[in-house]
Amino acid sequence: MSHPSTVANLPAALAGREHADRLARVLDRDWRMLIDGELRAASGGATFLSYDPFSRVPVAAVPDASPDDVDAAAEAAASARADWRKATAIERARLVLRFADLVEEHAEDLALLDTIDAGSPISNARLDVQIALAQMRMYAGFALEMKGQTIPATGGLHLTVREPVGVVAKIWPYNHPLMFFCRIAAPLVAGNPVIAKPPEAAPLSPLALGELAAQVFPPGVVNVVVGDGAATPDRLVRHPAVRRIGFIGSEPTGRAIQRAAAESGVKHVTLELGGKNAMVVFPDADLDAAAAGAVDGMNFTWSGQSCGSNSRLLVHRDIHDALLAKVADRVRARHQDDPLAEASEQGTMINEAQYDKSLGFIETARGEGARVVVGGGRPEGERFREGLFVEPTVLADVSPSSRIGQQEVFGPVLSVLPFTDEDEALAVANGVEYGLTASVWTRDLDRALRMARGFEAGFVWINGSGAHYPNVPYGGVKRSGVGGKEECLEELLSYTEEKVINIPA
Repeated sequence: MSHPSTVANLPAALAGREHADRLARVLDRDWRMLIDGELRAASGGATFLSYDPFSRVPVAAVPDASPDDVDAAAEAAASARADWRKATAIERARLVLRFADLVEEHAEDLALLDTIDAGSPISNARLDVQIALAQMRMYAGFALEMKGQTIPATGGLHLTVREPVGVVAKIWPYNHPLMFFCRIAAPLVAGNPVIAKPPEAAPLSPLALGELAAQVFPPGVVNVVVGDGAATPDRLVRHPAVRRIGFIGSEPTGRAIQRAAAESGVKHVTLELGGKNAMVVFPDADLDAAAAGAVDGMNFTWSGQSCGSNSRLLVHRDIHDALLAKVADRVRARHQDDPLAEASEQGTMINEAQYDKSLGFIETARGEGARVVVGGGRPEGERFREGLFVEPTVLADVSPSSRIGQQEVFGPVLSVLPFTDEDEALAVANGVEYGLTASVWTRDLDRALRMARGFEAGFVWINGSGAHYPNVPYGGVKRSGVGGKEECLEELLSYTEEKVINIPA
């Protein structure tokens, strides 16, 4: 550690915990940003503390970037741009694959960092590493798909080519720190230098990934800067060298990024934002499968801290009580524990702000007439004494117009709402400002397709929930996002610009 005094309580906090010896090892390092191929402290020497949300003690002193650090990263990326774009797509893909191999080699240590830093159960953190590896290798495999076209407009030759857009800023939230970092593969394969800005609430695995990236990529091609607060991303978004911005996070922050980008230039901005997603269940559905889908799709595993969670369960009145009972039984059976425990199925909230927000939503919902069926507070027991735990919670009798029925909690709270017919179900499902995901459960194919077409959402399941699929475009509409889909070839192409070349006859 660069500042041992800030983590003096670490050994006591880790004593008796699973993986304690390995955790002490992966945390025992000087944390540095990556700028122009060098691992650096903040230029002014400033740091901020990163906390373990289970023990609530500081585990790392993290560099707190100054405006000069952001400028240095942007200038390094701009200087690296010419040589990186000249590299062939195959050469760029080869380095991305080498980076993926390094990530795989350090997979367990990286998963441990996400568990201690973000409160994600170790099993889930390991899964995030595997998803990240698959996505990086997928983007590398798409390298030769950045194709143009020929157009027979005249007897001459009219063709298009795809070229890198320029310096890319990638900014993402704390719920998948490692996995979202590894999405830098798309702009890199497309030929763009990247400045990665990790979440200040969970920066450790991205900083460790920066150390690995320094072993693979030429100086300036990958840069990692982190700062505590809005100043670092604002400076990054406004920097004149940054041409393309990819953001994942909250809707208010997305709008702030749009505003800053528009005030400082003409920039291509894509936003993948929040969700208040509906899962609609009809009487002819397989109720056991639907109950499992409701619980899995709520993403209780990472305490509901996911924009894709189906946080509104809309149930036909004829089966409302039966399905509610099945969902409640499944939620009660979930094992919440120390995120480092192998059997843990749900960890902690990321920080006290999210902890207080989730409990506040539950209390407000009670005041608005909702009934707590399962959970509703902090779990009891000695192992939950310090950690930022919120029980997986199921609320019934929720009004569509209530605060809990309209606003994203980003916590482990599932609201159950009754409906009578298709029209009412669609009205309630679409009656929020978000439009990320939706799902419908029924054996009637015609009804399923009517509902799927009627949802105002960008990603829809029929008799499914939660799952993402390789090269299947993911993204939302309305306040859930704008600018293009992710996790697919379309995302890779979004980091290119189309140029038209005309050769007259």
